[in-house]
This record gives sequence, C-alpha cells and structure tokens, in this order.
Amino acid sequence: MEILHDEDVDDSILRDKTIAVMGYGAQGDAQANCLKDSGINVVIGETEILGGNKNPSWEKAKEDGFEVLPIDKAAEKGDVVHILLPDEVQPAIYENQIKPQLKAGKALCFSHGFNICFKRIVPPEDVDVIMVAPKAPGTEERKAYLEGFGVPGLVAVKQNPSGEAREVALAMTKAMHWTKAGILECTFEQETYEDLFGEQCVLCGGLVELMRNGFEVLVEAGYPPEMAYFECVHEMKLIVDLVWQGGIKRMAEVISNTAEYGMWAVGHQIIGPEVKEKMKEALKRVENGEFANEWVDEYKRGIPLLKASREKIGEHQIETVGAEIRKLFAQK
Repeated sequence: MEILHDEDVDDSILRDKTIAVMGYGAQGDAQANCLKDSGINVVIGETEILGGNKNPSWEKAKEDGFEVLPIDKAAEKGDVVHILLPDEVQPAIYENQIKPQLKAGKALCFSHGFNICFKRIVPPEDVDVIMVAPKAPGTEERKAYLEGFGVPGLVAVKQNPSGEAREVALAMTKAMHWTKAGILECTFEQETYEDLFGEQCVLCGGLVELMRNGFEVLVEAGYPPEMAYFECVHEMKLIVDLVWQGGIKRMAEVISNTAEYGMWAVGHQIIGPEVKEKMKEALKRVENGEFANEWVDEYKRGIPLLKASREKIGEHQIETVGAEIRKLFAQK
C-alpha cells in the first residue's frame, strides 16, 4: 500500500469549510483541538443537559474555546459533519438530529466504519461519506500533534457525489498532522473488520486474557501475587515498547538468550493452531455481522454483560494487587 505524507496532500480545500465535530469525548477533544490549532473553523455539537445536569463535555468544549451548539444546530452549520460519538448511540442521534440537516454538498465523516458497514446509518446519496481514522487513542494523538509530529491514520471514501470527498478527507488528516507519520487509504469495510478483529483477538481481548491467565497460573501454583503481577502484567509494557520501537526481531535481540529460546520453543505451544482457528472464527463473525448484531442487542438490553464484566475484573486479584504495585511508580 502507498503511504501518503505531507507533500502528497493539499489542505487548502478546508479553508472555507466548517467542520462540525459531534461529541467531545477523547477523540472529539483531540481531533477538534488539532484541527482548530491548524486554523480550521471547528464547531462542537453536544448535548447541553444530561440526566438533568450540565453535560461536562459541553462545559469542557466551551472552556477550550469552541463554539458549542446542540447537535442539530452544529450539523446545520457544518460543511463536514464529523461524528465522533460512541458507536452504539450514533444511529438514534443521526436519525433524529443530524440527518434532517444534511443536504447535497455536505460531507458526513466518521473515525470508525461500524455504523456505515453494518447499515445502521444509511446516508443520503447526495452527501459525501468519508472516514479519517487515527491509529492511536485520542490522548496520544493530541500529544503527538503538540510535539510537532502526528500519529498514523487511515482514510476511506464510501460516497463521493461532490467529487471532492477524498481531497477533504486527506486534508483533514494533514490538518491533524497525521500525514507527518503516514496515511493509508482503505475501504470502510477493511478498517471496520480489522479494527474489530484486532480489539477482540489481540489488542484488548487476547492480551487481557493472556495476562490474566498467566497471573492466575502463577498464583495458583503458590507464587506471590506481587511477583506474578510484575511478570505477567507490568513487564508487558516493556516488551511491547521494544516491539514498537524496533519490531519483534529487535525485541528478541534485547532480551536474554534464555528468554529468546523460551519464546521460540514454548510460545507457539501456548498460542498454537487451535487459537488461530478460533481467531478465524472471530473474524468471520465480524465480517458477517454476527458480532455487530450481538453488540447492538447487548446495548439495547442495557449492557448487562459489559457491566458485569467491569465489576468482575475490578474485584479480581490482578487488579487489587496491581493497584498497590502501581503506587510504587507514582510520581512523588
């Protein structure tokens, strides 16, 4: 795939446009501030009152110097309507507050393709539909921008009636400095499917289960939980940092010969062909929409599994021990 950088993108197309960022959470905060600091006209769409109280996101956006409007008013004002609300709430808000404000010539933008791919949002045919997706959490995205660099990102175009959709999407990434790191062009489906798969099988689900099970094996065998935490959780960051900096080969060069031999001799016995087959099954469930339907049903039922899982992990020994270990590294 071709990697695009600053010299490949002209961001002048955004000079006379207003970007309405819907939602001021982690990504909304980061992307809106990066765009604003690059001279782009940005307004924030938020809900002013939540549960009878002032919405803290509304208040924070105002404190950060933005014009903050109700979502429908922001959507009306924006040439680019950039939806950075949680996936699960987007369809209802889109249908009731955003869709009535869309008209030919506007662009509907996302940072994740979930609702477009699974047709939970079906935009009008005369509106551009684009995606600008950072490959980093909002906090790291903003940090990289302030340091004068940026994070890598993805760009996709689903609808292009204006003929300018790709140019607008790429211009947004340049304004947020992502082109300093590099941009890949993809489809909505590619971003959505690989993102869901990665979260479930490797980055979040797979990693958490690997750490938790390793911790439990050591503790159940009689080893002190503090030592088990250091070995199976704390040091994970150190290893991942080495991989991030120089790849798996570089990590293997830095660790001891004993550790490297154990990695090659034992690792594939733990994460073997049967795990890969389960990963393939998980990918199929993502691609055919089963996972999306399951998650939507979970949300409609009041997220019972999510709530129970949060409570359960909070009570697990790996968390109680970890809280004490992390105090050792707190800044005095």
